[in-house]
Amino acid sequence: MKVLVLNCGSSSIKYKLYDMDDNSVLSAGNIVRIGLPRAHLKLKVPFERKVYHDIPNHEVGLELLFRLLTDKDLGSIKTLDEIDAVGHRIVHGGTFTESVELTSSVLREWKKFSDLAPLHNPASLLGIEAVSKKLPFMPQVGVFDTSFHQTMPEHAYMYAIPRKYYQKYNIRRYGFHGTSHRYVLHRAAEYLGFNVEEKKVISCHIGNGASLAAIKYGKCVDTSMGLTPLEGLIMGTRSGDIDPSAILYIMDKEKMSIREASNLLNKESGMLALSGVSSDMAEVAKAEAEGNRRARVANRMYNYRIKKYISAYMGALGGADYILFTAGVGEHQWEMRQRCTEGLEFMGIKIDEEKNKAAFGVEAVISTPDSKVTVAVIPTDEELLVAQDTYHVISKH
Repeated sequence: MKVLVLNCGSSSIKYKLYDMDDNSVLSAGNIVRIGLPRAHLKLKVPFERKVYHDIPNHEVGLELLFRLLTDKDLGSIKTLDEIDAVGHRIVHGGTFTESVELTSSVLREWKKFSDLAPLHNPASLLGIEAVSKKLPFMPQVGVFDTSFHQTMPEHAYMYAIPRKYYQKYNIRRYGFHGTSHRYVLHRAAEYLGFNVEEKKVISCHIGNGASLAAIKYGKCVDTSMGLTPLEGLIMGTRSGDIDPSAILYIMDKEKMSIREASNLLNKESGMLALSGVSSDMAEVAKAEAEGNRRARVANRMYNYRIKKYISAYMGALGGADYILFTAGVGEHQWEMRQRCTEGLEFMGIKIDEEKNKAAFGVEAVISTPDSKVTVAVIPTDEELLVAQDTYHVISKH
């Protein structure tokens, strides 16, 4: 079976075509700058190539993608009939607890949650509709970032506000990065040789977007993101946790609209605002190494917030057996991993400095042999998980 995985953003489409017989990637790339000048498709597999094209919308972008998949020189399949299903990574799935085929009834239910992810879900819908128009009989599956966190107990996902807002508007904590947390959990179990139903795990998806998940016996019991991806850790351009009154105060003083306040918190805050350098963690780290004081403080705040959440989840779980680092920062920046765990030796967390420094984008145990908590780096592969879920959903037919 061949599965095409799509991850649609507001102006981009990431894709991978898998052969599920051996999980190999037949084709992969990224369509960027949709609706903007110099739009192009960056092909990564089976060749590295940029194809510039006028791409005013997602439908045209997918048309270009399908054409290149079957191109005589650049393609990896002869006809589109070779594709058996399309899997979509979808950021907000509301209360869906598992990946599902995107039937008309499922889509009706899913659209009720679109207001909770105005930057993400509409883009996913454009991709779904474009595939339906081009390949009307193609099975499509939705794999939701929020599904993994639907096992959180009520006391973890509710907010301390009048319950009528939960009942009327679905205001609660949902959590995100679920495809990554779930992939890393099960990959770690294979790599380290443990049964997920017997262990307590803290999964740290640390990158430009960042979240932690507390996982007890295979089920998520808490996560740092909330109603939206804004809650929790400091991120590239997101503020993370902040006193709501601070925002109300700023809005009053600056005569700021709700849209402007949302833009401030989601796009103008985080490491970009703190460092004054960049939202890119590698660039902030470079600035710190060059003596930039604001960059140093920004990194300390970033690490401190992660350390607080690790400590909180040790308490929520009653201790942990494993701490897993993944995503751009978690996989590649040893200094960040060290700082996030410094001072936690009293919890049984001990990092081996040499092992930690050597772990760059590879699976590795970075804790000492006598550490009570095993700390490991596990590179994520969200697209593969989407492909596998799509395969399993379609195979039930």
